[in-house]
Amino acid sequence: MRFPRWLLRALPLFVVVGMGSTAQVAADTPFITLASTTSTEQSGLFRHLIPSFTERTGIQVRVVAVGTGQAFTIGRRGDADVLLVHHRKGEEALVANGFGTERREVMYNDFLLIGPGSDPADVSEAATITEALTRILESQAPFTSRGDDSGTHRRELELWEQAGLNPDGRWYRELGSGMGSTLNTAGAMNAYVLADRGTWLSFRNRQELEVLFEGDPLLFNPYGSIPLNPERFPWIKADLAWQWHEWITSTEGQELIGSHAIEGATLFFPSMER
Repeated sequence: MRFPRWLLRALPLFVVVGMGSTAQVAADTPFITLASTTSTEQSGLFRHLIPSFTERTGIQVRVVAVGTGQAFTIGRRGDADVLLVHHRKGEEALVANGFGTERREVMYNDFLLIGPGSDPADVSEAATITEALTRILESQAPFTSRGDDSGTHRRELELWEQAGLNPDGRWYRELGSGMGSTLNTAGAMNAYVLADRGTWLSFRNRQELEVLFEGDPLLFNPYGSIPLNPERFPWIKADLAWQWHEWITSTEGQELIGSHAIEGATLFFPSMER
């Protein structure tokens, strides 16, 4: 079996979830490829969801966990069957340009501004995320950015832009890494960082990091499901992908999303509850 080049490049992040005790799948076992985010994979969401979907449908789900920007690239090449990502503007553009058939709201959480408990920029005293970012820039306190074109990175850049700020200087570190690695670096540097709630709740190496600012409407973080377009990519498993798309937005899928929690804290909220 030949693997496409994108898969070989992404192999360290390739995760097969809900497949039982064996690592191989029988050649005749139906499966789909889902390109999604590191935040959904690292939070354990797919380990919670996929076994129930597979039990109901017999369809395995192979998750390629990358940043949202990389997931869009995979989608534009037709190298997956369906996406689950979190950058609404990019999602709507993907559908408008004919790469996906539709976008459905699946779930949401929010972004958090995290930093050392000492809070050298006093962001915990800010009234808005704009004021919080302004305090960081003016104090030039260390800030770690994912820098990887993920949904979190895209939202962070939009927040700086909406605040009329240009983060530039040695205090601002673009890492080009996933959310977990970026949080590890922030902990080591006692730096500020923007993170999604799901990854933060599942993150254990917190060191001196704390949630210092949350609750601004600009930090709302919705996730959308997009099946790729079989008219553009006739080789994709459109029928199987549509079953996933329908299931994850069904009452069963939505209730399972809402039941995924760590120590009583919900990581993602189903869109049907909005």
